[in-house]
Amino acid sequence: MGSSTRTLKIGIIGFGTFAQFLAKTMIKQGHLISATSRSDYSGFPGVHFIRDMEEFMGLEHDVILICTSIVSVFQVVKSIPFHRLKKPLLFADVLSVKEHPRKLLLQEVPQDSDLVCTHPMFGPESGKDGWKDLPFMYERVRVKDETLCSSFLAIFENEGCKMLEMSCEEHDRLAAQSQFLTHTIGRVLSEMEIRNTPIDTKGFEKLVQVKESSTRDSFDLYSGLFIHNRFAKQQLHNLESALERVKETLEAGMSNN
Repeated sequence: MGSSTRTLKIGIIGFGTFAQFLAKTMIKQGHLISATSRSDYSGFPGVHFIRDMEEFMGLEHDVILICTSIVSVFQVVKSIPFHRLKKPLLFADVLSVKEHPRKLLLQEVPQDSDLVCTHPMFGPESGKDGWKDLPFMYERVRVKDETLCSSFLAIFENEGCKMLEMSCEEHDRLAAQSQFLTHTIGRVLSEMEIRNTPIDTKGFEKLVQVKESSTRDSFDLYSGLFIHNRFAKQQLHNLESALERVKETLEAGMSNN
């Protein structure tokens, strides 16, 4: 199933819930994982954790995986001591917006290192029983070492992910229509404090699920999806004007009776 993969030395920057979720599968596949983060995760099984970024960047890595939040990625990438690199590497990110980290990494990552921007379209909840058929989006932004890039992508391919190669721009356009819109509806329903009733329809049960899954994610993620995706503002405007049109149609129906 999928491609064969060599053992990779993967360094993860930002070791929150999502990074830990990815690391478990990488460790299971036999890859060697080190991590650095603002918080101390030194007790995490199978991971070599280093608080000091200078020391971390001086380790022998094949891949550096950026797993910070959208809102902190600028500050984190700007603070990476790239001069500590021992050799050219593959830099990858897993952020939920794509044009923003692509532009930032192209500016900051040394020219001799490669760059792939990715978004696993799943998380600890949807991927808890495995990653089979779950979408994994990626763009090979700058790739000279094809073998290394393929070995990294094979981590997801070998788990059965649906591999989607697309531009970061196309990703953000589609994500504004799907991910951002879903989160927005969920947040609106949360503001309305909707909850299950004894007479729920199947449709209403789905709305409650949307509310719950949206509010499980941090507000940082949601605001990042808005601030750093240039297509999100238009979607918010579309939602507002659609609600207005529905309201007008209802009110017009009332005045005709």
